[in-house]
Amino acid sequence: MLCFFSRLEVLITVSMKAVADKAGVSTTTVSHVINKTRFVSPEKELRVHEAIKELDYQPNGLARSFRKKRTKTIGLIIPDNTNPYFAEVARGVEDTCFDRGYSVILCNSDRKMEKEINYLELLMEKGVDGIAFVSVGDDKKATDIFGKKRVPKVLLDREIRGLQVDSVLVDNQLGGFLATEYLINMGHRRIACITGPSKLSSSYEREIGYLTALKEYHIIPAKMDIQRGSFHSDSGYRGVKKLLSCSNPPTAIFACNDLIAFGAMHGANEMGYRVPDNLSIIGFDDISLSSFMVPRLTTIKQPKYEIGKTAAVMLIERIKNRDLPLRTKLFNPVLTVRDSCRAVEKQDRKKLQKKQYREIE
Repeated sequence: MLCFFSRLEVLITVSMKAVADKAGVSTTTVSHVINKTRFVSPEKELRVHEAIKELDYQPNGLARSFRKKRTKTIGLIIPDNTNPYFAEVARGVEDTCFDRGYSVILCNSDRKMEKEINYLELLMEKGVDGIAFVSVGDDKKATDIFGKKRVPKVLLDREIRGLQVDSVLVDNQLGGFLATEYLINMGHRRIACITGPSKLSSSYEREIGYLTALKEYHIIPAKMDIQRGSFHSDSGYRGVKKLLSCSNPPTAIFACNDLIAFGAMHGANEMGYRVPDNLSIIGFDDISLSSFMVPRLTTIKQPKYEIGKTAAVMLIERIKNRDLPLRTKLFNPVLTVRDSCRAVEKQDRKKLQKKQYREIE
């Protein structure tokens, strides 16, 4: 590696020497003009720029990064680039980094711990200035890697226990509470929940919000009312099939992300249910497709682009000053009401209340 960079430096020196000879100045003067590291007289600076233009000289960014120990690149690891939520977050990161002169290397871990670890190690080997990543779950090896390397980093969307780093999060528990309370206020008492992976903080926090709302309104869920799955449409499809096949099916479902909600809507339709006429469904994320579904999906909105933007700003600040105190930005989600939920009619509401009292007793 040292041999490679030594040869690279020679090539750059020769190229600078050609510019210097053409402009009638020293290679040191050419370097100061290019890097703006020292005052050079306007007359010499003009000659250098004319020589650069005439010779079509291109300063080598790799060699410059090697000398400055900065690559102006940031690694971004996300679990699934097919999920529109992560696409919108990534766009916020990319736009913000581009505006500040940084390039982004995007890595997709496919929700696999092994692949995430490989990318973490690879990005650090490549000398990125910082890493922003959405974890696939708690992992001691990732914590150990970051414990050994002081590379600036920021967590997005979900936490990793034991890893003390800058983070940009959403109050998922509040979001789960808001979704469930909305359904309760519409008269629903049999409310099911289709969750994401239990090992992810974002998933179990939404589930906690769901259970907290039920408890606050003195509602006891049935044993099968919580269906565990992934953050993909197929788990919503499978979950709703199980829920609607039981003897006392729910009248409403809280899907822990919009993709789950889409799968649940499709599965319910196959079983003869009409959303929202005889089944209400609420999602979480408010991805762009949610407003184009039929019916349009009521959901909990996350500020996806702002999450990415904030993470990028926070990471670049950490790159420039590693002694900053640890910071956490917590966004509040917002209920977005559309067409996929319907209030329970009074007659049906009385029946539900009677059933609920018997369950509580």
